[in-house]
Amino acid sequence: MSNYTIGIDLAKRYIQVHVIDEHQEVQAARKLRRSQFLPFLSKLPPSLIGMESCSAAHHWARELTAMGHEVRLMNPMYVKPYVKRGKNDAVDAEAICEAVTRPTMRFVSIKSVEQQSVLMVHRTRAMLIKQRTMLVNAVRGHLAELGIIAPVGIERIFELFTRVLERRGEEFDVPPLVRSIVRLYQRQIKAINEEIIRLEKRLRKWHRKSEISRRLATIPGIGEITATALAATTPDPSHFKSGRAYSAWLGLTPKSNSSGGKEINGRITKAGDRHLRTLLVLGATAVIRRVRSGQPTPLYGWVNRLLARKPARLASVALANKMARIAWAVMAGKHEYQPERAALAV
Repeated sequence: MSNYTIGIDLAKRYIQVHVIDEHQEVQAARKLRRSQFLPFLSKLPPSLIGMESCSAAHHWARELTAMGHEVRLMNPMYVKPYVKRGKNDAVDAEAICEAVTRPTMRFVSIKSVEQQSVLMVHRTRAMLIKQRTMLVNAVRGHLAELGIIAPVGIERIFELFTRVLERRGEEFDVPPLVRSIVRLYQRQIKAINEEIIRLEKRLRKWHRKSEISRRLATIPGIGEITATALAATTPDPSHFKSGRAYSAWLGLTPKSNSSGGKEINGRITKAGDRHLRTLLVLGATAVIRRVRSGQPTPLYGWVNRLLARKPARLASVALANKMARIAWAVMAGKHEYQPERAALAV
């Protein structure tokens, strides 16, 4: 490893590179096209390279690691304090170059192509679900203007279509123009449903191949979808010192605003991956629904004690926090879920 430190500010067309030596003297500060980027870095000896974990960062990190460089990705939020004045690519690259050398800097693990592929399936599934919800809300709103409503629930929308399209006005008079619009919504929602099912099949197929994902699925409240998302988003669980650090990374820990010895904790920070946080909270909500009727377990006992003094929604977030800690313990310890330790602090 050479004594060079390189800060790289990534962009779509141009990439800014800032190179310093062991004496903190600038050896190069260049603005490169994408086609010039790798050839320029290939001429330098193996060096420490810092980049922000933004779009395409994991791709370039894999490419540069293959050249022999040591690549470290950082959250842009942690780089911003090192920007001295102004805002341009050269200043950002200089700040990245300084930030990557800080001993207390926190770094982002580099994801593999396989992990990014699984996450792409997850993001596409989430986008399709959002589009389906928009279509369902739209058709409900349109038909409500004609006095036609249906019970709440995504599965009940097809009953609404049946009432409007097949009974042909036995319950109410629906104009032909409205029927044609409802058919359009029906086709769109049906097509999106089929695509979501296909994506979920792909996730389940990957889940069966992944040892980490299978172990995560043994945790109550974590199914195959959440397990694949956790496994793909966390390349190296040893990157976190504890389960609490992992939960804080997901944004599930309370926001601290303390001073002068006075401890004040507010809502959760929501600083991490929103998709993962949503899946964990939904899983925790499902666990709470079956806690009272299910077989007594240490985890269910912990949840019941929490429900005795806290509202259900707050308890679901607290349980999601605990599930994240258990998930870290399962990934880091390379073992399956252990019920007898579920009620203990992780």
